[in-house]
Amino acid sequence: MAIWNLGSINIDHVYRLNHLPRPGETLAATTYSVGLGGKGANQSIAAARAGAATLHLGGMSGADNWVVDRLTSYGVQTHLLQRHADQVTGHAIILLDSTGENSIVIHPGANRQLDSGTLAKALSGLGKGDTLLLQNETSHQVEAARTARERGARVIYSAAPFDLQAVHEILPYVSVLAMNAGEAEQLFKAMPGDIPVDGLLITRGAEGAEYRDMETGQVTRQSAFAVEPVDTTGAGDTFAGYFAAGLDRGDTVATALELASAAAALKVTRPGAGDAIPSYDEVQAFLHANLR
Repeated sequence: MAIWNLGSINIDHVYRLNHLPRPGETLAATTYSVGLGGKGANQSIAAARAGAATLHLGGMSGADNWVVDRLTSYGVQTHLLQRHADQVTGHAIILLDSTGENSIVIHPGANRQLDSGTLAKALSGLGKGDTLLLQNETSHQVEAARTARERGARVIYSAAPFDLQAVHEILPYVSVLAMNAGEAEQLFKAMPGDIPVDGLLITRGAEGAEYRDMETGQVTRQSAFAVEPVDTTGAGDTFAGYFAAGLDRGDTVATALELASAAAALKVTRPGAGDAIPSYDEVQAFLHANLR
């Protein structure tokens, strides 16, 4: 079994501020840094660091080789990446305040310029028992999800950045729909009644997370671990990647939720996005210290 991630790759430009700017306000950053991010890259790193065989599908510039090296160093397989000589790697402008809250602006770049034929060829090895991860930051999501379900794979879709039309289009091919509480509220208002997926994964920040089995009606809840946040960027992606890796390994939903919650909690204590995602051993040590 393996995790295949059709996911975005972004270079993060991070500016730390005393507070997030108000409309019309100009602020001087206290620090500036560059790192690896993008919801897709973050989820791939999390899944790989959680121990899953992880293949990243997606696009980036023909330059920025350090990004490929960084992904590889975390255990992500990158041989299926599409490299574009005429496109820039996606990038994000991240503003962080003193409490760890953020505001983010994204330029998609190569993430939205994927070649469908190349992607179809890359997905030819996907099979039953595998998992396809998706987020709303790349092109050809629906085609990839359809292919995955036809091949008997599980499809986990993170509905972020939230777009109702995108959710409507991909929903027939989704196994597990992952959202934060705000995204879930928007979806439930737009689509009253049962959502036609096997499971709903809803993260609620400091209030924890829950998984709703849409076939049995069982709800599994996981409390959040109390930590002092430094940087919340990528916390949801860390959760999603670790949760997917848990299911891929055959963990119960409850075990996968606990592991993902611990990984996300540990991640927010560190500055950065993809580079701040903890290893499986670090998460296990965190659990041991916090569940005694």
